[in-house]
Order: sequence, then structure tokens, then C-alpha cells
Amino acid sequence: MERILKNGLGWRLGWNPQGTDYRGLVGTDNWAIELTGDELDDFCRLLIHLAQTMLDIAGELMDEEKISCEAESDLIWMEVEGYPHAYSLRLILNRGRRCEGSWQSEAVPSLVQAAQSLKVF
Repeated sequence: MERILKNGLGWRLGWNPQGTDYRGLVGTDNWAIELTGDELDDFCRLLIHLAQTMLDIAGELMDEEKISCEAESDLIWMEVEGYPHAYSLRLILNRGRRCEGSWQSEAVPSLVQAAQSLKVF
């Protein structure tokens, strides 16, 4: 299996199966954080879950109503905030490095799509 790096406007997502400590990468055009394999798995799983939650709740909200949803594992805390069709994403690592990062709403749909196809979880 080869190293994979996907990127788009305002986001980056990578997987290196031969990495020793850090096999994953998340970031934007301006910053990046290396993740362990387990952290990357949780990031992708929680991101997909949050995106689905935003879709599921869309019918319950008025057009101008914003929402915030959180999800977390032992390794990662994540939050989406905004409208069901346009929301930002925030990430905090819960162990070790204690890193924080965020993505603008314009980057999130493509990041979600990339997370769904990065590798099999």
C-alpha cells in the first residue's frame, strides 16, 4: 500500500501505512498535524458521523438557524458549527500533543468526501 495525500482548497488529508509513530496527516494550506493511525481512524469516523448528523437535522431547523454538534473519542474531540449546508469544523487532540485545528466551511464538504474514501476503516 502506498502513501496517500489528498488536498483541496483549504484542506489536506494523508495516510502513510509505512509510518512508524504517525501514519496520518490532517491540515489546511497553513498548518498540518501528524496523527497516529488510531487518531486518523477516529478523525475520519467522527467527521463522517458529524456530517451525517448535520444532514439528518437539516429538516428540523429553520433556514436561518445555526447549530453546533460535538463528537469525541478517547483520542479526539471534534465540533461542527454553522448551517446544515455550510459549517466549520474544529478538532482537538485529547492525548499527548494536545493540538488544535480548524477548517472553514468552504473546505469541509471536500474534506468529508476525502475522509470517506481515504482508506477502509
